[in-house]
Amino acid sequence: MKTIFIDCNDQLDAVFARVHRAGDPAIVVNTQTFERTALPRVLAGYDICVDDHSYMPTELVAQCPALKHIVFLGTGASSYMDVPSLNALGVTVHTIKGYGDVAVAEHTIALMLSCARELSRMDRDTRGGLWVPREGTQLNGKTLGIVGLGGIGREVARIARGIGMEVIAWNRTSRPDADVPLVELDTLLARADVVSLNLALNDETRGIIDAKRIAQMKPGVILINTARGALVDEAALIAALRSGRIGRAGLDVFHAEPLAKDHPLARLDNVTLSSHAAFRTLEASMTLMRRAIDIVRRVVGMP
Repeated sequence: MKTIFIDCNDQLDAVFARVHRAGDPAIVVNTQTFERTALPRVLAGYDICVDDHSYMPTELVAQCPALKHIVFLGTGASSYMDVPSLNALGVTVHTIKGYGDVAVAEHTIALMLSCARELSRMDRDTRGGLWVPREGTQLNGKTLGIVGLGGIGREVARIARGIGMEVIAWNRTSRPDADVPLVELDTLLARADVVSLNLALNDETRGIIDAKRIAQMKPGVILINTARGALVDEAALIAALRSGRIGRAGLDVFHAEPLAKDHPLARLDNVTLSSHAAFRTLEASMTLMRRAIDIVRRVVGMP
């Protein structure tokens, strides 16, 4: 079976070279960008595709008769492809969990601190010749509400407690092992000074933070999203940021990626943006790539 890594960037190319072993299956590494419509050409003749974060439209995958497996580098494949529709075509989608919990949690806290102290805004001001020391928010003693208490959410809780925050959480399912108080979502939104989204995207969670739920939040709340953009009603988020209902937001994920430079979120001073990079550390990338190669090994029947 032939395998291609279709969208390897320079950083992942170096990681791949470090973790791919002599006894591993051969994997063709494509570092050249291509138009989405060229997907059938790029995948022609390949049985297995390793996909970093490229969109895989069903109508284009249907034009790839050899393709039987997609190994998605992460957990959120549903943001980039219609998994049930691909399954119906005979294509199995493999995802990788737990490889970057610490990395994403640290990035979540970084965005939280940047928002609380308006670091990104002061950086832009200072580079532009504007000297404005801005009063920030002290997080010690504030309440953090974690929406989604999986591996990442638990790591966020651990770090946040270390800087003196009170932590509460909501999870879609029961978590008897939770080491932070679990409350109803409405209660969390009403109590939290900072809300962090750390849950998976599915039919039940899509748009879970809508205008109604934003209205339940404290005025001036800090909202952090390192999970999936579609968890939040984007129009409601923008309106709340403009009105000040949401005081500041730290966003690593968006409805459409990459974020257009003229997007409203890119023009708001009270938003700190990053380029879907929360999981991008060398340690996490090495774990991720090794697990992807191990999935390919299993698919081709290697021990």
